[in-house]
Amino acid sequence: MDNKSLRVNQMIRVREVRLIDEKGGQRGILPTSEALKIAKEAGLDLVEVSPNANPPVCKLLDYGKYKFDQEKRTKESKKKQKLVKLKEIRMQPKIDDHDLIFKTNHIKKFLGEGDKVKVTVRFRGRELAHTDRGEMVLNRVLELLGDDFTVEKRPHMEGRFMSMFLNPKSKK
Repeated sequence: MDNKSLRVNQMIRVREVRLIDEKGGQRGILPTSEALKIAKEAGLDLVEVSPNANPPVCKLLDYGKYKFDQEKRTKESKKKQKLVKLKEIRMQPKIDDHDLIFKTNHIKKFLGEGDKVKVTVRFRGRELAHTDRGEMVLNRVLELLGDDFTVEKRPHMEGRFMSMFLNPKSKK
């Protein structure tokens, strides 16, 4: 239920409604004016929870408290979400050992923070004839990383690039 689409009390413009009381019990189909009177006597609001039903379903509840609880639930669900970012590390097939280790340490750091990593080897000109070297570089990266990750996508060619995707190991 979206707070903006809910109609409350006098905003409900249908002739009759199916009423549900504050305990969740069915009160039956009543004229809207009578349902409003019941809500007023109980000190609650008449809230249309299912406008597409025939007749629309309305519930007796404290609308202010209901809205507050809805907002609280959405905030809690947003707190629990972790946004996974995709980081990319680019290399060349003729990369030096020191540079490879340096970039592999960056990959470890990204995986440790819970981000996905795309490791890419870029081929230029005649290097395209030696794609096996690019695969060797990516396999060397996998060796250096150890077991701190899962391979989402094995090394594969995309035009002038050979890339693979790594995920952090899920903590259970």
